[in-house]
Amino acid sequence: MWECPAITCAHGFVPPECHVSDGYLAIARKWRPRTLEEMAGQTHVTRTLGNALKSGRLHHAFLFTGARGVGKTTAARAFARSLNCLEGPTLTPCGVCTPCLEIPLGSSPDVIEVDGASNNSVEDVRDLRDGVRYLPNAARFKVYIIDEVHMLSKGAFNALLKTLEEPPPHVKFIFATTEVNKIPETILSRVQRFDFKRIPGPVVVERLRLICEAEGVTISDGALRMIARGGEGSMRDSQSLLDQVISFGGTSPTDEQVTDILGLVDRRMLYEMLEGMMSGDAPKCLDAIAAVYESGYEMAQFTGELLELVRDTALVALSPKAARHMDAPVEERERLGALATGVPAEQLARTFHVLLEVHDQVARASRPRMVLEMAVARLITIRPAEPLGVLVDRLSDLERKLRGGGASAPRPRGREPSDDPEGERRG
Repeated sequence: MWECPAITCAHGFVPPECHVSDGYLAIARKWRPRTLEEMAGQTHVTRTLGNALKSGRLHHAFLFTGARGVGKTTAARAFARSLNCLEGPTLTPCGVCTPCLEIPLGSSPDVIEVDGASNNSVEDVRDLRDGVRYLPNAARFKVYIIDEVHMLSKGAFNALLKTLEEPPPHVKFIFATTEVNKIPETILSRVQRFDFKRIPGPVVVERLRLICEAEGVTISDGALRMIARGGEGSMRDSQSLLDQVISFGGTSPTDEQVTDILGLVDRRMLYEMLEGMMSGDAPKCLDAIAAVYESGYEMAQFTGELLELVRDTALVALSPKAARHMDAPVEERERLGALATGVPAEQLARTFHVLLEVHDQVARASRPRMVLEMAVARLITIRPAEPLGVLVDRLSDLERKLRGGGASAPRPRGREPSDDPEGERRG
């Protein structure tokens, strides 16, 4: 078996030991955190679990819920390691005892991982329940990690209920799920629930930068931001994308290679379209659409990324403080600020809503290019709406001018002036 060398970057982040037969381990597995302290972006969870370990107030059942790739299973393994370290329970496992070495590799007989999607029957839970009564082989606790627990059948949940309510003192349950709404209330009332958040982009970028430093990969911050944006708050997805980028571009991938591998639309086309919309330049917009079509990008993807760019422009137009919510480099913020100069935030908001409607139409259309080209007429003619008070003032000024000039109000259509007023009264 091949053991990867211990690599320590300048920040002290060390990948876990890895044993593989072919000499390669995916980045998402190689750099999976081994302790709660190494986890990124879930401070509210790691702090609570750390305090429980320090105080000894350890519940018997935990529920980790959140989107995919945000660290639920990783936290479950790290917590099991903290529980069973021979120097613990502790937030900082020693890393050299038998449980500390076995748990990250999945070879500990006292940490049982169960896939709820494929072991979801009553019989499976009965087998689990039968094993609960036996003491751990070597560790302090027998820990059951049930992933995708929401996939258990109703009968399986009922079979688990009594054991979950009064488990033996040597047993801990850790459930992980992406769909907490499917778990019965009777189960939720018996566990401590921890909601894992999507990991912020800057946190993902920082972790990817540490990995690249340790792996000897030279890559720009802009490329890392694109990878983090593609991961959509999932650390695992972002690391998998980084692995894919390295496989494609080697140890020095360029921004263009990252754009190609992620399937992102060229930013120059997006800015050309945005500038055309803001300036009312129809030929510029149509040229951008033609370039997108000829480059082979999906029109729905183009309009989706254009929506994000319009949103960023609106944030810049609102205030400099609002711009901190953007996931964009400083130079791009400056460019958006120049575009937003003199454009009211209200106009950008109206542009966003019109473009959102166009995006839905493009996504469903069999001829998306034609739909987007016809939408250009709407997008370039959006102008800020006049406030109601201004319109009322204009009408009042017009009324005063008409009265001052002796002009009369226009007559209703269909009636001609009569020379005989008496005749009108008789009629």
